[in-house]
Amino acid sequence: MKNKTNTKENKIQEPNEASLPKDGLDKDFRSGFVAIIGRPNVGKSTLLNAILGEKISIVSRKPQTTRNVIRGVKHFDGGQIVFIDTPGVHKTGGRLNAIMVREALGALHEVDCVAVLVSADKPPGEMERYMIEEAQKVKCPVVLVVNKIDLVGRDSLLPLIERYSKLFDFSSIIPVSALKQNGIDEFVSVVKKSIPKGPRYFPEDMVTDSPERFIAAEIVREKVFRMSRNEIPYSVAVIVEEFKEKKKKNLISIRAVINVERDSQKGIIIGKGGAMLKKIGSAAREDLEALLGVKVFLELFVRVSKGWSENARSLKEFGYE
Repeated sequence: MKNKTNTKENKIQEPNEASLPKDGLDKDFRSGFVAIIGRPNVGKSTLLNAILGEKISIVSRKPQTTRNVIRGVKHFDGGQIVFIDTPGVHKTGGRLNAIMVREALGALHEVDCVAVLVSADKPPGEMERYMIEEAQKVKCPVVLVVNKIDLVGRDSLLPLIERYSKLFDFSSIIPVSALKQNGIDEFVSVVKKSIPKGPRYFPEDMVTDSPERFIAAEIVREKVFRMSRNEIPYSVAVIVEEFKEKKKKNLISIRAVINVERDSQKGIIIGKGGAMLKKIGSAAREDLEALLGVKVFLELFVRVSKGWSENARSLKEFGYE
C-alpha cells in the first residue's frame, strides 16, 4: 500500500530520525505551516489537491464541503511545507457550523504564513472583509490568492486586485486557477520564502497526516455531496467502523456507515432498489483504490441518527468536537 496517509491517529509526527543526518537535524532544512482560509466553495480543497498533485481533500460544488482541518505536505528540495485546508468561513447557523468556523480561524495563529483565498469573479464582500480583519491579528506574512481567474478577463481581474490591495497590505497577491492548475508553482514559490529552518516533520513519501480511516470517510461523504439532493449533504456524517488490510490478498476491506438525520433522507441515499447507494459506493471505491494503491472492498450502510448535527455527544462521536 502506498504510504500517502498517516495510519496513526496523531496529528503531527515527531521528526523522522531515519531521514536525518547522523549528527542530528539538517541545519539547512526548512519546514513550516501555511493556513488556507476562505469562504465556502472558493476552492480551498481544489487548491490543496493541486499543490500536492494528490487528492486528499474532498471537493464538490456545494459549499461547506470541508468540515475538518486537513493537512497536506508539499515536499521540495531542502524542505517541506504543511498546508492546512480549513472549513469555509461563513455565518454560523448551528452547533456544527460554529465548530467549523472555530476550526478555520483557530488555524491562523500557529502558522508561518496565511493564505487568504478569494474568488476572481466576486468583489470583496462582508465575509472577505471579516477574514482580512482576522488576518490582521496574526504576526506572520499574509498572502492573497485570487482563485478562479479562468472565469474572468484581465480587465476584471486587475481592478479586483487593486480593490483588495487597498483593504490590506498583503505580502503578495497571487492570481491562480486551482482547477486549471495555473499559478500554483508561483504560489508555492512565494510561500517558501516564509518558511523558516526547521525539522522534517514527515517522511518524503507522506502527503497527509490524516488517518486512512478519516480519508475513506471523507471520500464517501464527497460522493454523497455530489450525487444527492441539496438538502441531504449537510445532514450526513460518515463513520468508518472497519478498516482491515489483508496483505496476502493485496486488499483493504472497509465498512462505513452514512449517518443521516431523518428517515426520508435514508430512503433518498439508498435509492430505488439500492441504486443510489451502489452508485455512491462504486465512485468512492474507485477513488480509494487510486489513493491507497490496492483493491478495496467497500460496504456502505445508512443509519438514522436524529438531530446529530445539534447533539454534542453525536458531534463528538462523529469527530467534530
